[in-house]
Amino acid sequence: MRRPQAGRVVVYVVLGLALIPVLFPVYYAFAGAVMGPGDLASYPPSLVPSALRWENFGDVFRSVPLGRFYVNSAVQAGVITLAQVVTSILAAYAFAFLRMPAKAATFGLFLATLMVPWEAIIIPNYLAISDWGLTRGGLTYLGLVLPFLASAFGTFLLRQAFLQFPAELRDAAVIDGCGHWRLLWRVIVPLSKPSIAAVGVYVFLSAWNQYFWPLILIRDADYQTLQIGISQLNDAEAAQPGLVLAGVALSLLPTLAVVLFGQRYIVRGLTAGALR
Repeated sequence: MRRPQAGRVVVYVVLGLALIPVLFPVYYAFAGAVMGPGDLASYPPSLVPSALRWENFGDVFRSVPLGRFYVNSAVQAGVITLAQVVTSILAAYAFAFLRMPAKAATFGLFLATLMVPWEAIIIPNYLAISDWGLTRGGLTYLGLVLPFLASAFGTFLLRQAFLQFPAELRDAAVIDGCGHWRLLWRVIVPLSKPSIAAVGVYVFLSAWNQYFWPLILIRDADYQTLQIGISQLNDAEAAQPGLVLAGVALSLLPTLAVVLFGQRYIVRGLTAGALR
């Protein structure tokens, strides 16, 4: 009994050491958010604030319209997440259960889009969005989300999960008179919630942390997202790095909440199609 316990302790120690470089940036963002200029300018760097400077958070809201940036990011991430979840469910059902000519080849071509780097299509996307006039006013929201309404990754993940669905249960639903639409939304979707939640969490985190696309697209300051707005703190208060870290800490709160409450769905969803 001792050997397995010793091996478990070694595994926990190794995992704990590996966790330190992952969690340290998050820790320092929150610790630095309540540090004064003296702590942040000290050498060697101070890892623990000598005095808590909570005013940094209030100064962030006074320096930039952070509330407006939060709303813009929430609208962008929320619309993208909802759209990708819905389109992934529909496409995954089609690839998993519907009969169509050359379905395997079509699915392979669909997955091939994952190998196209975003940098290769960002210029055509920007030119199209700009030509359609979606870079000013309220139409900016549409320009932010339009290129991200569907995802090959979400479709692949949900297709693998749908393929685990018992054929007997599906046949029983069909015998009871369920059509494709009712079978999908009344039977398959409720039983695939972990995988759907995993797709939703992944898409939300990706959309919330977008930087380059909003940076080149947004021309009106009222529609800047949180990631872009925080960068203004470098110019607004260059002598107060604690102010910048306070803004970073505030931007991390939604993502940390999503990860903490959705991590079990991520693990269950990503492993749902691992075994057959």
